[in-house]
Amino acid sequence: MPAEKKRVLSGMRPTGKLHLGHLVGALKNWVEFQRQYDCFFMVADWHALMSEYEHPDDLRASTLEMVADWIAAGIDPQRSVIFRQSDVPEHLELYMVLSILTPLGWVERVPTYKEQLREVKGRDLTTYGFLGYPVLQAADILLYQANVVPVGEDQVSHLELAREIVRRFKSLYGQAPFPEPQAKLTPSPRLLGLDGRKMSKSYDNVINLSDEPDLIRKKIQSMFTDPQRVKKTDPGHPETCNLCAYYPVFAPDRTERVWDECRTAKRGCVDNKKELADVLIEVTEPIRRARTERLRDPGQLMLTLRQGAEKARARARETMAEVRRLVGIGATAYEG
Repeated sequence: MPAEKKRVLSGMRPTGKLHLGHLVGALKNWVEFQRQYDCFFMVADWHALMSEYEHPDDLRASTLEMVADWIAAGIDPQRSVIFRQSDVPEHLELYMVLSILTPLGWVERVPTYKEQLREVKGRDLTTYGFLGYPVLQAADILLYQANVVPVGEDQVSHLELAREIVRRFKSLYGQAPFPEPQAKLTPSPRLLGLDGRKMSKSYDNVINLSDEPDLIRKKIQSMFTDPQRVKKTDPGHPETCNLCAYYPVFAPDRTERVWDECRTAKRGCVDNKKELADVLIEVTEPIRRARTERLRDPGQLMLTLRQGAEKARARARETMAEVRRLVGIGATAYEG
């Protein structure tokens, strides 16, 4: 018999349109994971509510748009479980159990918590819920007994917290119905926003997967380029130019030519922008068309989420039955 596939759990918050950073930082990797893992992809709407609780109006619409983007980019509902976090109440149940046994100091030392408090403006994140979001992340992972979690380097501390929670659970109850999840550091090219800062919707410096060609051209025209190159006749520095950095990611076959012509001043930044706009339109157009087609039938997207939630709940109930037994809560068999 073939060996059982290891399980992957990953997700995104439905807080707005997906952009190029999501494509190269997550979606391309997710598509490949479908070949070798049992994949659970989660719309993390409880996590979104932790930061968007004052303005939750767009959460449902953003959920459908995001799922449409996922499918358009190659996530197959027949091969992967696509579900909405809030449709599986066991997430919050396990979160409650883990919150009880997780020392406060463990949560306070997660570095991204303080970073978010510094960086996110215009929202009050000094809440009990936001402090505990790494514990909810641990619950998300452990609920499905995920073996592997794709993370960037900035998320490694969150996964270590999940492993520490598993060890504490075992020390208290003698065993745990979940493995210690392992990090899979996913290749993610360094891609800055149009203004040279971190790519972020809050900075309004992104190219969305849903942007029309004319809008892409307009955005690229405003893109931050080589600050050392004042005139077209000045030699360029493609290694440090934000615009030139997009070529190895989206058009590796053109990179050597474009960079050489930039260094030798055979082409200017305007030419680079025109060509890059063409490249990005070519990359995003199939996704944009596919997502538009999906969004014409929101009922089908909702069906995908419902079917995914049924599959996710089947796994989640098994985990919670054992958790309840070990911690002495409720009946010995989970009653649903």
